[in-house]
Amino acid sequence: MNVLIGILIPLLGTSLGAAGVYAMKKEMNKKINKILLGFASGVMMAAAVWSLIIPAIDMSSGMGKLSFVPAAVGVMSGIIFLFSLDKVIPHLHVDSDKPEGTNKYSLKKTTKLVLAVVLHNIPEGMAVGVVFASILNGGDTITLASAFALSIGIAIQNFPEGAIISMPLKSEGLSKNKAFLYGALSGIVEPIGAAITIAFSSIITPVMPYLLSFAAGAMIFVVVEELIPEAAEGNSSDISAIAFSIGFVIMMILDVALS
Repeated sequence: MNVLIGILIPLLGTSLGAAGVYAMKKEMNKKINKILLGFASGVMMAAAVWSLIIPAIDMSSGMGKLSFVPAAVGVMSGIIFLFSLDKVIPHLHVDSDKPEGTNKYSLKKTTKLVLAVVLHNIPEGMAVGVVFASILNGGDTITLASAFALSIGIAIQNFPEGAIISMPLKSEGLSKNKAFLYGALSGIVEPIGAAITIAFSSIITPVMPYLLSFAAGAMIFVVVEELIPEAAEGNSSDISAIAFSIGFVIMMILDVALS
């Protein structure tokens, strides 16, 4: 039951964020959008470090001074993986040196945004699955409280993601109900990915340090390549920087206090 609750918590965060569309009157305020992006970035970065990379290094302590190797390999693999997908899947990017309408991809920006969020929700779900699988397999590096801290942290950063999807969809003309549904469903891949990871936990236990850091690398890539640049666009970038700091500290406190 604890595991079931744990893997569903991130989906709850996405759904609550998507529900913000019901309080929306017109288009989403740009400053609010920057705050949401900055906050989500800070939470994801802290989660990558305290909930994923540090446990991966701790799990590899038997390697002595080389205990950093699985974490380093995993982080770079996650970054390369997301970088590769970024090149082949229709995404948020619009080439600034091309006239509008001549970009490589023709999908609407809102559709690309949904794809981008779903894309990075996969490794997040895997991360949740890995930590709970470690507990089920009797691992002592990650406690149940620490696993819940990761789930709660991801749910916190999923809250603005749900809003970032549903609110622009409402601005595009969708009804509030449909905008909420699409926003909430963008997070469904997380419990699915977690469940699949747990199902194959007996196979993946030896490579858990690599999987944890792989998910961390994927999250770091999304933050640096997607969220921060968009949050820093135009004026009031200092607002997103402050929101980043707050999100980072909150996630750090959650992970350390609950571990």
